[in-house]
Amino acid sequence: MRTSDFTFELPEELIAQRPPAARSDARLLHLGPGGRTAHLGFPDLPSLLRPEDLLVRNVTRVIPARVPARKEVGGGRVEVFLLPEGEGPGGLFRALTRPALRPGVRLLAGEGDAVRLEAGEDLGGGQREIRILSGAAGTFDLAERAGRTPLPPYIRRDPAVPEGPDGVDRERYQTVYARFPGSVAAPTAGLHFEPEMFGRLRERGIRIVDLVLHVGYGTFAPVRVEDPRDHELAAERFRVPDATRRAVLAQLAEGRRVVAVGTTTVRVLETPGILEGDGIAGSTSLLILPGHRFRVVSAMLTNFHLPGSSLLMLVAALGGTQAVLAAYREAVRRRYRFYSYGDAMFVEKSDEATSP
Repeated sequence: MRTSDFTFELPEELIAQRPPAARSDARLLHLGPGGRTAHLGFPDLPSLLRPEDLLVRNVTRVIPARVPARKEVGGGRVEVFLLPEGEGPGGLFRALTRPALRPGVRLLAGEGDAVRLEAGEDLGGGQREIRILSGAAGTFDLAERAGRTPLPPYIRRDPAVPEGPDGVDRERYQTVYARFPGSVAAPTAGLHFEPEMFGRLRERGIRIVDLVLHVGYGTFAPVRVEDPRDHELAAERFRVPDATRRAVLAQLAEGRRVVAVGTTTVRVLETPGILEGDGIAGSTSLLILPGHRFRVVSAMLTNFHLPGSSLLMLVAALGGTQAVLAAYREAVRRRYRFYSYGDAMFVEKSDEATSP
């Protein structure tokens, strides 16, 4: 297995730059057992689910983690990208800065330069310690006062209109069911849901439960090694309520399907020991590659991912590498929209994912 095995040709114009007019205005590619594909719309999702399926979704909330600032001396522009999982005492937090900063450089951010920051120690890996000197009570408060939506770099916005010309990103780069702030990227499979879809699913007899995984910056780090087994994922914080744990255990005991909304949900559910004990909370750095034996998840809803990414490898592990790559090539031929604001895919577990 090589990282280069998971590449595919993607015309740049297929990378979605804006969300569709309505959340559910997305196409849905169904990859079933044996590599069979069907081309549907997202409103057809209930027809792919079975009565008594258990749908698990990630209710994390994206914080406006991109903080534009300027140097107190000289006024040079700086972007501070908050990493909330690294928050410490005394107003300290971890961040990525562009450009790099020397220790002691002071920054001004927010309306009227109300927030004062100071660059601290270089932590390696592009990360730097930043201290809040005044104007904000922690990273979440700083984000709300001065931050912008942390869109991925492949979505290009005019810096003068960072939330899009009509402010669309602040709302649409967030699921309708987002509750607990802490992510710096959206669990994008959930962006397609309108509230009424959950009513339709419940009418069909499908149960819906929640967990939380706060999506960190490392999830989208490129795989730079030729053997993906040498790739390391940064740990991400999660919480599984006891009600969700019990629902999943009952589902598995009765031989019924657990369907995950997104790769983040898959990674939590497949983390070893996750169904033991009450109200599990912790962190996971689980890297799921082809050959992984899925013990919980039977199917997943996901968006289309970057070539050579750990997210694409996870999808290939569930649906079968050749079947998933063939479906991606078919999606390109049929002009599906790719990545965060793009179309969706419903993937059922292949025989490869159940073999010991």
